[in-house]
Amino acid sequence: MNTISIIGAGIGGLTLGNILKQHEYDFTIYESAPEIKPVGAGIMMAVNAMQVFDRLGLKEKIENAGNKIHRISLANESMRVFSKTDLDLETQYNSCNVAIHRAELQRILAENLDKNSIKLAHSLQKIGKNENYTLDFENGAQIESNIVFGADGIKSAIRNQILKTGIIRSSGQKCWRGLVDFELPEQNHHEAFEMWGKGKRFGFVKISERKVYWYACINEKSFGRYLKLIDIFKDFAPLILQLIEATAEENIICNDISDLAPIPKWYAENLCLIGDAAHATTPNMGQGACQAIEDAYIIGRLLETNRDFNAVFEEFQNIRRKKVDYIVNTSRTIGKISQWEHGNVFRNFLMGMIPESMNQKMAKKIIELEM
Repeated sequence: MNTISIIGAGIGGLTLGNILKQHEYDFTIYESAPEIKPVGAGIMMAVNAMQVFDRLGLKEKIENAGNKIHRISLANESMRVFSKTDLDLETQYNSCNVAIHRAELQRILAENLDKNSIKLAHSLQKIGKNENYTLDFENGAQIESNIVFGADGIKSAIRNQILKTGIIRSSGQKCWRGLVDFELPEQNHHEAFEMWGKGKRFGFVKISERKVYWYACINEKSFGRYLKLIDIFKDFAPLILQLIEATAEENIICNDISDLAPIPKWYAENLCLIGDAAHATTPNMGQGACQAIEDAYIIGRLLETNRDFNAVFEEFQNIRRKKVDYIVNTSRTIGKISQWEHGNVFRNFLMGMIPESMNQKMAKKIIELEM
């Protein structure tokens, strides 16, 4: 019998584990993968996430394992910048944006927990509710649990089986993500750089001393299914082609970009969804994992004054809903605008006319914690 079970040892589930540990709760995290190993690509931890890690005592470890980012630049295919947002936020928030390998971040979060609190190779097959929850795993294990957290991603088995809701929406876009040892020009060392072209875009950021993370997104219907990436982006700056060519095929992953249509409730009796299981967003604002981290943080803050989990779950959704819906909707819109296929020069001109103060205001709305 478990008091608390967390399904999923992704960034959201591991952060929640660290929060519950801080509040001296007993819990077990169940992860389908046989090991937490260095797979995946880069990720940006924005200031909202880094503030949470600061409170967990993990900020410096994460900064040391990644690369501090002080600026976001948007440019055309030739790398001519049309919008720049400086992110000099350390003085105000005692934190800054950090680009890091996703697996490094997971390792830091996992190593801060008791190793016995994470059960690997436990893929949830079925969940049922009697007096408590019964969790049946594909490896044959069956666990009974009083409280269950679903941190099991956009295809959440918890959401599908208990809340019986959730429509996954395709964006019509496909994204390649790559990791490569590469020496970027010095002016790009501490910035996230993204280029907007016709029905496609390319971004890159340095995530450690030698490693660069890059991504390439296309409107799937506009590009031949069998075109090579290097051919799709041949009209982009030479640096982009160099990054693609320098990356080994095994270090490139490709996914369709999707999000989750808003669902009415994130919780049931003694059960709560967090992160992508509750409100998966497209990656255009770099906030998917950051919002899962914020979810864990808000649950922790509420548990400081209320040990009734069901009351906490209801209040948690009330606090988080407006911000999360804003991010899901805005991110989806940015995805469409950034990959327009007509009027790109005009679009870039208009983006360049937006004052930096307005970009700063939008950034502040996203990175300020709600409690």
